[in-house]
Amino acid sequence: MSEKHTPIFGIDLGTTYSCIAYVDEYNRPTVVPNSAGDRTTPSVVQFDGDERIVGKEAKNASLLYPDTTVELIKREMGSKDYTFYYQGEKYTPEEISSYIIRKLVQDAAQYTGYDIRDVVITCPAYFGIPEREATARAGQIAGLNVRSIINEPTAAAIAYGVHEQADQVVLVYDLGGGTFDITMIEIKGGNITVICTDGDHFLGGRNWDELIVTYLAEQWQRETGSSEDPLDSPETLQDLYLRAEQAKYTLTQRDRTDVSVAHAGQRARITLTREKFDELTEPLLSRTVALTRQALAEAARRGYTTFDQLLLVGGSSRMPQVSRRLAAEFGIEPKLFEPDEAVAKGAAIFGQKLLLDQEIRIRVAEATGVAPEEVDVQATASPVVEAVQEEIARDYGLQIGSVKKQAETQIVNVTSRSFGVVAWSTQLQAEVVSNLIRRNDPLPASATQRFGTRELGQATALIQIVDNLSTSSQYEPPPASRLIAEAELRLPPGLPAGSPVEITFDLNEQGRLHAHARELTHGQEVEVEIETELGATEEEIAAAERRARSIVIS
Repeated sequence: MSEKHTPIFGIDLGTTYSCIAYVDEYNRPTVVPNSAGDRTTPSVVQFDGDERIVGKEAKNASLLYPDTTVELIKREMGSKDYTFYYQGEKYTPEEISSYIIRKLVQDAAQYTGYDIRDVVITCPAYFGIPEREATARAGQIAGLNVRSIINEPTAAAIAYGVHEQADQVVLVYDLGGGTFDITMIEIKGGNITVICTDGDHFLGGRNWDELIVTYLAEQWQRETGSSEDPLDSPETLQDLYLRAEQAKYTLTQRDRTDVSVAHAGQRARITLTREKFDELTEPLLSRTVALTRQALAEAARRGYTTFDQLLLVGGSSRMPQVSRRLAAEFGIEPKLFEPDEAVAKGAAIFGQKLLLDQEIRIRVAEATGVAPEEVDVQATASPVVEAVQEEIARDYGLQIGSVKKQAETQIVNVTSRSFGVVAWSTQLQAEVVSNLIRRNDPLPASATQRFGTRELGQATALIQIVDNLSTSSQYEPPPASRLIAEAELRLPPGLPAGSPVEITFDLNEQGRLHAHARELTHGQEVEVEIETELGATEEEIAAAERRARSIVIS
C-alpha cells in the first residue's frame, strides 16, 4: 500500500496481554510481533524516571520493583477512584494504558514501515460508557486517532466470519486474563448481528492465578512449618504470581508440575496436579457457566434457542477444564479459535472496512457532486458505486470481490447495559429508575418517554442519567444504578404539577449516548452529550505534557 493507504490498525488492549494487527497487502489480517519477536505483549508498565518500560521486561521487573510497576490496569478503566502516584505526580488508568498502546504502535511501525495514526481498539462487551470513554482516551493520549471502540467478542466473530460462508449462530466464550464475556452472534449472508451479551470484567485468568498463589503459600507453610505468610511479602507475592502463571501454562500440556517457593530463607518444592488445580478453580469456571446460561436464556427470549458453534477465544480459554466442562454442559464440542490473536485480527478487519467505507463515500461524493457527509451509498445508482469499488480495488491492490464483500457487510451490535433516568414514582412514593434503552437492545437505539413535574411551580427538573444491568423498564432502588451524567432543565414559572417533560435517548453504534429533554408546555430544552472527547482537564493536560517527555521502551 502507498502512504495514503496506511491501514487502520487493530489493537486488542488486554488485561494481561495486548496485541496489534493490520490487514496486509495480500488482504490477510496479520498480527505484528513486538521488538522481542513475541506476538503478544504483557500489559505491564514499569516507571523508571522519564522512561516507561512496557512488556516482558516490565513484567519480570515487577518482582524487584513492585511499587513502580503497574499490572491489570484495564480493570480500573473508567474508575474515578484509582490513581497511581509516581515521583509526586498522579497517573490515571487511561494514561498508563496509553503507554501500552504506544509500545504496540511503536513496534508495529518499526516492523511494517507504516506511520500509524488511526486505530480501532477493542474492549470487553460488558464495558459501559465510562470504560469505553477511558479506552478511547487512552488511545488519544497515545497520540492516535481512535476510529472506533468495538467489543472483543464481536471482533473475534469478525475474524471468524471472514473464513465462513455458511449462515450460523455462534456462541463466543471469551475468557481473557482479566475479563470474561459471553456473546451470541448470528452470521447470516455475510452480515454479523450480535444477539445478546453478558459477562464479568473482574473475572479472568488472573483469578485462577490468585487461587494457585494462595494454595502455594499455604503449602509452603505446611512444608516448612513456618508461621510466616508468603503473601505478606510484596517480593514473594510477585514471584508467586509469576510461578503460578507458569504452572497454569504447564498444566495445559501436562498432568502435574513442581513449583519451587522460596520465602524468609526457606524453600519448598510443591507439586500441583491438574486435578488439584481444577478442584481449586471450579467455582470460577462455574461462574462462567452460570453467565453463559444467563446469556442463553436472554437469547431464547429473543427467539434464538440453539447455536451452531461454540468458539473459545482469550488466552485463558486454553485451560483443558474449560472445553471439557463446556462440552459436558452444552453438548457441543468447543472450537479453540486463535485465542490470543482473533480479537486483534478482527479489529484490523473492522478497521479496513472503515477505511474502505470512507473511501467509497468520498469517491461517490466526487462522482456525484455531493458532500461526503451527505452521501447515501445505499441510495446511489449501482453503476456509480460499482465503478468506485473497482477503482478502489485497483488502487489498494485488492480483489474486487473482497472490496464488495466488506462494503456490503453489516455489523449490528447490542448495548451491554441499560440506560435510564431517576424519577419519582407516585405509586411507590419512592425514587425509581426508568430505563429508556434496555440491555441487549440492538444499536443504534433510540427511545422517548414522557414524565411529569413533581411539584406546582417547580423551577427546574434535574435529569439524572444512569446505566445499570437490569432488563426491566422500571425498577428500584436507584442505588443499583451508576450515575453517568446529569443536566438541569429550567422550567417556565407557574407550571402545574405533572406538567409534561419528554426525554429522548439516542445511543449510537459506538455505545455513546446523546440525551435530549424538553418540557412540552413552553418548549424549554436541554441537551446532554455523553461521548468520548479528549477534554482539556488538568489531568489530561498533564498527561499530554508527560507524553512529550516520556520514552516508552521494551
